[in-house]
Amino acid sequence: MVRKLLVLACVAGLAALAAPDARAANERDLPRYASIRAERAYLRTGPGSRYPVDWVYTRRDLPVEIVAEFDTWRRVRDWQGTIGWMHSSVLSTRRSVVITEARRPLRREPDEASPEIAKLEPGVIARLLTCDAEWCRIEVGAFRGWLKRGWFWGVRVGEKVE
Repeated sequence: MVRKLLVLACVAGLAALAAPDARAANERDLPRYASIRAERAYLRTGPGSRYPVDWVYTRRDLPVEIVAEFDTWRRVRDWQGTIGWMHSSVLSTRRSVVITEARRPLRREPDEASPEIAKLEPGVIARLLTCDAEWCRIEVGAFRGWLKRGWFWGVRVGEKVE
């Protein structure tokens, strides 16, 4: 009897280890967004350090979209459409967005009538906190507020961020 219980406990433990958790499954979904964690990140022409460097990124927290994976290398696209390979060690799962096209108002609440607490210039990088169907809550320096979807890059259409 004790032997059967021990075998069942081992099988249950192995099953728990083999089952991927929700976070691990989400990290494998493609495409997905990430941000640059390093102060200096190299965008290469292929997945390996022997490939030439196309671009050197020096903006920490810049969002990138991961579109493919090969071993520890990620094929990424930046907000301007540039595509290349980065090592996974220079990337973070922490979400950020970049303001695009024009100066945008950051609102206190997710409502057009809500007071404006800041104006965000194109190219500003913000930390992404949450998103609903129309608005996303972001943090830029000391400011936390709401920005309308479509005014920035770094969130898929219809994606809900919690």
